[in-house]
Amino acid sequence: MKRLSLDGSFLRRMARLGSAYGPEWFVRFGPPLIGLVVCGLAGEQRRAVVENLRRVRGERGSARDTVDAARTFASYAACLAEILGAGSPRGRLPEAVIWGERHVLDAVGDGRGVLFATAHTSGWETVGPLLSRDHGLRVLIAEAAERDSEARAIQDEARRAHGLLVAHVGDDPLAALPLVRHLREGGVVALQIDRVPSQLRTRPVRLFDAPARMPEGPLRLAMLTGAPLLPVFAARTGYRRYVVVAHAPIRLPRTAADADLDAAAQRLADALQEFLRAHPTEWFHFRRG
Repeated sequence: MKRLSLDGSFLRRMARLGSAYGPEWFVRFGPPLIGLVVCGLAGEQRRAVVENLRRVRGERGSARDTVDAARTFASYAACLAEILGAGSPRGRLPEAVIWGERHVLDAVGDGRGVLFATAHTSGWETVGPLLSRDHGLRVLIAEAAERDSEARAIQDEARRAHGLLVAHVGDDPLAALPLVRHLREGGVVALQIDRVPSQLRTRPVRLFDAPARMPEGPLRLAMLTGAPLLPVFAARTGYRRYVVVAHAPIRLPRTAADADLDAAAQRLADALQEFLRAHPTEWFHFRRG
């Protein structure tokens, strides 16, 4: 099953080729069907999806779990194909409805750059291109480097074709310097808050009525630069159609105490929880916990 890993390069190569050169009917209907096939084959990842679905929306029975897991894999495959089609003759930005756009304008109005706190959901990589187009924002995606270098290169190429900048960060403190510079130049840095590598510092939160951890890095960047934190998430609603939900910005002073950081982390967790409970099959969290 290793060759069909959702984190690997094989599936992404196939998605890129199909979305770039396949007929329109295949681009529309093929990826969800492929997602269903992968759902049937990737037992470990399917079980992780079911476990996370139960965390988000509670126990609904095995039949509902099976259907929702299939929907998650189908949505992931469709979204992946639409992202990787960037730069091809038929590649284009999708349509999107933005809820809470006033919060985006509020955060941008500070003139200190903006930190997008987002998650691994449908179309989160379309948020940057859409807001770049509509508001003239330069968006930089910051994330840990994937283990599969070929898969990372395919994904990054598609992001750059959408006009996004990409930075890979890890546990090296100096890795944050380009992010600070980008924010101070008025840019946007997008970070995902739903996965926390073991080596990173975290803050305790409550998520889905259970103890959880929220990465501390976005909070520290907000303190250091004065950039507001904007929780913003996306869900796929149809072929090349998305809904984007932005929450009220979170602002932290340079002198923020631990209690302030904990409160801000909980606000991020609350925003993430609200979105995922409304769109449980749009969370691409293919691992337990």
